[in-house]
Amino acid sequence: MDIATFLVQCLNSVQYGLLLFLLASGLTLIFGIMGVINLAHGSFYMLGAYMAFALSPLFGDQFLVMLAVGVALAAVFGYLLEWAFYSYLYQREHLQQVLMTYALILVFEELRSILVGNDVHGVKVPPWLEGSFALGDVMSYPWYRLFASGACIVLAVALYWVVNRTKLGMMIRAGASNRDMVRGLGIDIQRLYRIVFAAGVALAALAGMIAAPMSSVYPGMGGSVLIICFVVVVIGGIGSITGALVASLLVGFVDTFGKVFFAELSGMGIYVLMAIVLIWRPEGLMGRKA
Repeated sequence: MDIATFLVQCLNSVQYGLLLFLLASGLTLIFGIMGVINLAHGSFYMLGAYMAFALSPLFGDQFLVMLAVGVALAAVFGYLLEWAFYSYLYQREHLQQVLMTYALILVFEELRSILVGNDVHGVKVPPWLEGSFALGDVMSYPWYRLFASGACIVLAVALYWVVNRTKLGMMIRAGASNRDMVRGLGIDIQRLYRIVFAAGVALAALAGMIAAPMSSVYPGMGGSVLIICFVVVVIGGIGSITGALVASLLVGFVDTFGKVFFAELSGMGIYVLMAIVLIWRPEGLMGRKA
């Protein structure tokens, strides 16, 4: 492997890992704070991809505006969904949460089939991000993938700042550690849950919108990323944003280079990584011991 090919694979690993982080950060917040095993999280990723397909003809070259509108719509949808459905799951057993959120997957898939159909769709890369730049004499790398990585880095920094430097973040971290104490301090835990859930849905939908121009928009696409998201959450530690970032990048590198060097065994790589981490640190890389 020459240096240009190695560099391209490194960029692919980082881009994939950062996109996973957008998905997994919302899931680890929801799971860590609300205690809900949300199997429907992958459906929010699918929602974002289909929103990109539906909104792109309306906004044309205004790709950033389209992303902002899509995130706002997803946040409102998440807030209403928590109020209408998830607020009834907190006191339920995990098995009931699994069954009820799996039922949501079926509902979302059926609604998608009715509204959009079962065809595979594509979303065009905005004109100002078309093309690629040279990496060496032969290799090149698309500008859009570089934009996707940069956007994810900006969002990761913003999320870190919100969680660690703001009053809302302080409440989120306290809720993840001891929700009874948060209630005792007079904080409206129900409102906090809705904000966290809306943010988780918005992050997943944004990941789907960013990923749509790089891949097809197709039925069932949420299911393919759901298991990997849970792997990231387990490796990083439940409730840890920093752990989700580190785990996402690790999974990105293991998966990408596993396909390069061990194509036949590449599907095992991330699960071997998870097993090693859990043997070494059962609570995850950044998780807290019970």
